[in-house]
Amino acid sequence: MLHLQDFDADFLMFLECGFIAISQLDETSAKDLFHVAKMIQPHNTLLMIADGYMHFTKMQLDAAAKSFEEVLKKEPGNEMAKTFLGLTYSLTPKTMEKGEKILKETGAHSHDPAIKKLSTDSVAFVDVHLKQKIPHQKGQ
Repeated sequence: MLHLQDFDADFLMFLECGFIAISQLDETSAKDLFHVAKMIQPHNTLLMIADGYMHFTKMQLDAAAKSFEEVLKKEPGNEMAKTFLGLTYSLTPKTMEKGEKILKETGAHSHDPAIKKLSTDSVAFVDVHLKQKIPHQKGQ
């Protein structure tokens, strides 16, 4: 008879498949895969990041930010959550500066090349594509 513990080694596979499903715009499969992952490791913060990422891809920025903030309450040094939170904040004019600051700090201090690249690329995206679209507050 199989038990959930027997699938512990498969946790990351279910999680990764959920992220792939999100990238293919298959929310139903993503939710199912994340549900299975949650059954295996219910307290893993990667599940909260996955939830935030799903909200992010649907541009539900408040819900995405809330998920990433919750991860950071539990794990203040979680660079993936910081990077996604910075990117999420950067997409809203009201929190753009705060997001950009988070991205710059995370990119500068991270030892993970993927986090460093995502943070750096996100700052460049904000500078090139978002800052130019928002009229400057001074002198309007």
